[in-house]
Amino acid sequence: MNKLFYFLFFICFTSCGVQKSLKDRPDLSTYHSQEYTRNQVNDSLFYIADNFLKKNKTQNWELYVSGDALEIGEKTGVLTKELYEYQEKSFMKLVQDFIPSPKKRKLLFKLLKFYNRDLHHHIKNEYKTQIYGLSKSASNDYDSLIDKYNRNLFLHGAHDIGHAMHDLMLVGCSSLAVWDDKSADGDLLIGRNFDFYANDDFAKNKIISFVQPKTGYPYMSVTWGGMIGVSSGMNLEGLTVTMNAGKSSIPFKAKTPISLVALEILQYASTIDEAIAIAKDKKVFVSESIMIGSSKDHNVALLEISPKKFGVYQVPNQPYLSCTNHFQSDVYKDDFRNNKQINESHSVYRFQKIQEYLNDTKKLDQFDMVNLLRDTNGLKNKALGYGNEKALNQLLAHHAIVFQPDKKLVWVSSNPYQLGEFTAYDLNKIFKDSIQNYTLNVDSLVIQKDNFLTSEAYKKYEEFRIKNTEIETFLDENKTIETNFLTNYINTNAEYWVVYANVADYYFKQKDYLQAINYYKLALSKEITTIPDRNKIEKNLKKCLQKTAKINH
Repeated sequence: MNKLFYFLFFICFTSCGVQKSLKDRPDLSTYHSQEYTRNQVNDSLFYIADNFLKKNKTQNWELYVSGDALEIGEKTGVLTKELYEYQEKSFMKLVQDFIPSPKKRKLLFKLLKFYNRDLHHHIKNEYKTQIYGLSKSASNDYDSLIDKYNRNLFLHGAHDIGHAMHDLMLVGCSSLAVWDDKSADGDLLIGRNFDFYANDDFAKNKIISFVQPKTGYPYMSVTWGGMIGVSSGMNLEGLTVTMNAGKSSIPFKAKTPISLVALEILQYASTIDEAIAIAKDKKVFVSESIMIGSSKDHNVALLEISPKKFGVYQVPNQPYLSCTNHFQSDVYKDDFRNNKQINESHSVYRFQKIQEYLNDTKKLDQFDMVNLLRDTNGLKNKALGYGNEKALNQLLAHHAIVFQPDKKLVWVSSNPYQLGEFTAYDLNKIFKDSIQNYTLNVDSLVIQKDNFLTSEAYKKYEEFRIKNTEIETFLDENKTIETNFLTNYINTNAEYWVVYANVADYYFKQKDYLQAINYYKLALSKEITTIPDRNKIEKNLKKCLQKTAKINH
């Protein structure tokens, strides 16, 4: 976040001036705004006529809305008002944690106004209208920073900005599609983990949204309060969209948020070619792989989109396609950033893990796909330590999702991470049949929660997360740490390189170089996430060895 802050600071004060306010508004001349009254049955069910918001037994929220863009936006806002406020508060808390000073936060939003000054030029009026309708239900708490509409508009670019920052690589998603002789029934089967993490509160209230628009195709997606964009979704034509971040440079101006590109594809495309036609001319400001699964085509493609390039990746006569966080098409073969991502990050390791699973599993059904998405081990079933980004399951996912596009079936995970129950939905029943008793899910198709949730290892992992935050605070504040605390900390996640690196850093700061050497070596014996991480440890180890040599001499 500091990198983002100072970057925006530089942009603002080396340019011709800051635009004090963004006065753009959507053209509402073809829409009629209404005041909707929300009816409340209990604290888990709200409705406006035949549109509703309901909490299911897994504690995920289910939203069903219909109408034109303004109606969808307004109804969504009224129905999800508390969830919208909670999500915005969660996001603002994240900003406050990074930038405690109120004055600096105000400056940040002034800079964001400048950075996003042309954002409205890159968003369709339909989606600006929907955002406008939604934003009417936003909290008043942050109006002194920026008005509701522009605040929501900016938040739709938060995913893009976050993953563009090297210091805030909050995304490490993995996706797999199989069909023909790699699928249990020969039909398309697609699964993905959406590993976008901001904080625990951000992932607490997931919304499984079902939208019946007046134009385009009905669709479902997994989202959160205040968000109309799509990260994972499927429409009634059996076209699926999932997104995996690629390596991006720091953008100098906001353009089309990638989640709104995904939304347009989901609402208006039924084939891969139609999806390509929508995506190829979009001006975006980050790099993203968009996996498109198409029941009509009985095929899957990756649309690899970046600010300067556009590639399409398919493999003829291969009944599977996998995607992590690097590009695979020829367009990016000599791309410096993509090659650096391949060589230095954890993307290739996860890609290889998927390939290994495909080799070991002859045909996949939805249960096999969920097992893969929940796997915390590495290649050859190696223990990586819980939370390692080399794992497909990094224990930080916002959600996991599985699609069967030919049957119009979808399964969505529940908390914590992707370990909870996967709830099933049938889009044919939801969008073609009349909905009875506000029931959207299909109980008979549920996938049970992971047994890992009841294990001692999971209990220790949750303890590790608490202790890891504590030790990072101790290190930042240069506080003394009890030896007993360090021992217990290591025992909570003994296969994870991070615990040894943190303990080594502590002893290095205490100038206990022999202890630091011991723990740096232990860290190097584990599966370290990235090349830069390994290089940093090796550099610190070298410093310790030099210090001890000087002392002994």
